[in-house]
Amino acid sequence: MPGRKPKPERQTPHRDKLCKTRGRAFAWRPQWARDWDVIKYCSDACRGAQPGEADGALEAAILELLAERGPGKTICPSEAAKVVGGKESRRDWEGLMEPARVVARRLVAEGKILITQHGAVVDPKAAKGPIRLRLRQG
Repeated sequence: MPGRKPKPERQTPHRDKLCKTRGRAFAWRPQWARDWDVIKYCSDACRGAQPGEADGALEAAILELLAERGPGKTICPSEAAKVVGGKESRRDWEGLMEPARVVARRLVAEGKILITQHGAVVDPKAAKGPIRLRLRQG
């Protein structure tokens, strides 16, 4: 029809997605405009990340520390990183902090532990800042 205006193109909503490696939310970026529907990872580092030896050691350290503390008690992920990386130098264990948080999120997904902030259980995908880990009761 000659007098009809074309419809404007509809854009897909730019909802946050969850990184397949870390399980954390990441936001839309203009550089991903064409491929947003197929993006699965928040960065190139996450795309190439493979579970390593440290992941198993961190998982064992987290569960062991929580078992030692007893029911209802919490630990910081840094304590597990210190057990695995060594306590001599901060450089030894500081690089294991993000992997420890990733392992904690995986343990939450398996139903073994809970992540808390200020004493309240939080969603591991949305938790930012200092967290504590606690064994799941029951």
